[in-house]
Amino acid sequence: MPSRKFADGEVVRGRWPGSSLYYEVEILSHDSTSQLYTVKYKDGTELELKENDIKPLTSFRQRKGGSTSSSPSRRRGSRSRSRSRSPGRPPKSARRSASASHQANIKEARREVEVKLTPLILKPFGNSISRYNGEPEHTERNDIPHKNTQEKFSLSQESSYISTQYSLRPRREEVKLKEIDSKEEKFIAKELAVRTFEVTPIQAKDLEFGGVPGVFLIMFGLPVFLFLLLLMCKQKDPSLLNFPPPLPALYELWETRVFGVYLLWFLIQVLFYLLPIGKVVEGTPLIDGRRLKYRLNGFYAFILTSAVIGTSLFQGVEFHYVYSHFLQFALGATVFCVVLSVYLYMRSLKAPRNDLSPASSGNAVYDFFIGRELNPRIGTFDLKYFCELRPGLIGWEALLTTMDIIHDGFGFMLAFGDLVWVPFIYSFQAFYLVSHPNEVSWPMASLIIVLKLCGYVIFRGANSQKNAFRKNPSDPKLAHLKTIHTSTGKHLLVSGWWGFVRHPNYLGDLIMALAWSLPCGFNHILPYFYVIYFTMLLVHREARDEYHCKKKYGVAWEKYCQRVPYRIFPYIY
Repeated sequence: MPSRKFADGEVVRGRWPGSSLYYEVEILSHDSTSQLYTVKYKDGTELELKENDIKPLTSFRQRKGGSTSSSPSRRRGSRSRSRSRSPGRPPKSARRSASASHQANIKEARREVEVKLTPLILKPFGNSISRYNGEPEHTERNDIPHKNTQEKFSLSQESSYISTQYSLRPRREEVKLKEIDSKEEKFIAKELAVRTFEVTPIQAKDLEFGGVPGVFLIMFGLPVFLFLLLLMCKQKDPSLLNFPPPLPALYELWETRVFGVYLLWFLIQVLFYLLPIGKVVEGTPLIDGRRLKYRLNGFYAFILTSAVIGTSLFQGVEFHYVYSHFLQFALGATVFCVVLSVYLYMRSLKAPRNDLSPASSGNAVYDFFIGRELNPRIGTFDLKYFCELRPGLIGWEALLTTMDIIHDGFGFMLAFGDLVWVPFIYSFQAFYLVSHPNEVSWPMASLIIVLKLCGYVIFRGANSQKNAFRKNPSDPKLAHLKTIHTSTGKHLLVSGWWGFVRHPNYLGDLIMALAWSLPCGFNHILPYFYVIYFTMLLVHREARDEYHCKKKYGVAWEKYCQRVPYRIFPYIY
């Protein structure tokens, strides 16, 4: 077994991936199989590095033998000139050799600067309250003098150090060096900006939903459970004591004409999606720096759909056909979802690595469920974006900064959720009330409406605030919000809706779910399945978000949790 060079707990210098910069890190562990060291940077970021990317501290401290305020060229030149000579007039021999040795001096000075840089080079906002390195800032937007003195970059400081120490060099070379510095700044900034989107296969211990056995059971269990719920609603007494309900014959569940109607509905929404109306916006940066473009015309699609339905009603079309064939529509949507998922997985096998989802694992069953390709497109037609917004849930537009778009691939999980689970479970209360009507008094109806509106205000306000901040953190409309800097160059909101409670959008979602179920009364628990399911979903999502944020933002996330200790489900996990 090869021996390891560094011990656990040892403080060393680790190279930042993709650059030549070294920063102080602590050795956490060593994998004897892969020969990789797990290290932790000062900002809490944990990475795996090779042994040749790690150097002991002594290899850098040896450079500090002389004064830290003098450059290598000054110390070298002091040997050959008199102390009484003016610093602005070096000896002739030094002038003759200056042009020959100047480039070497610049490279040496740059190596000396590189070991002093810190990972964060992005400029903080004026409404931030702390730096990423843990030193409180408490800077408000009107504290201009303090902000100007505290928000200087390490890279800018080192660049000015070089320019002052080499004030005697030819101006052409000085400009050239500044251009190099500028390119280096842009390279590191771009590296930090896309670092969170790097695609690396996740380990088996990090697989969600119970890993491969869990997703296998979900893919077969959810469709069966959906049909059992719909069959129970058809019963006169939908009590849990009558579970499971009598199963119908197979021919009663499938009808080709119903499947054709479903395909027609899908294609009409595709047509509305492709109409050249609505503004075009850019999504979040991909791993290669590209930003995909999306056309926002969901509201127009909703208006056109309403117009088509209204015209059909005026022409005498009977829409009770949908209710009387609800089970057949559910089965048709499930079949379409399975076919779409197979297509998505097969095309993902040929997709470039940069187009894959960060959640993909390399296991065929798990990736079929979670989705391998992040943004599958046919030309400009984005399959995931379309299915998230149109056939099952029309008009939800603030989607481009959600986990579904920026993190999850498009596979069976999202396809089934968008095309089957959302349209048939989110309308479950209405389906129940057709067979089991319930009288609601005016005071009770008013209370339900107020509860629904409160949930909508919280949900819409929190999501709009988050979406606007992610798109343009420097928007003057968000100047009153306070933030915490992170090691990735991003910022965490700690005020507004997100300073009140963690994941306030989930709170609004849950309140609205309850409001949808209350009109069904309290005779049976079945119509409250939506609330029960939604609570379980949000518990999982909140735990998932907390896990990813802690892993991604490290120390900054811990600061946010200390400032906003309240969660939606504080006692469940």
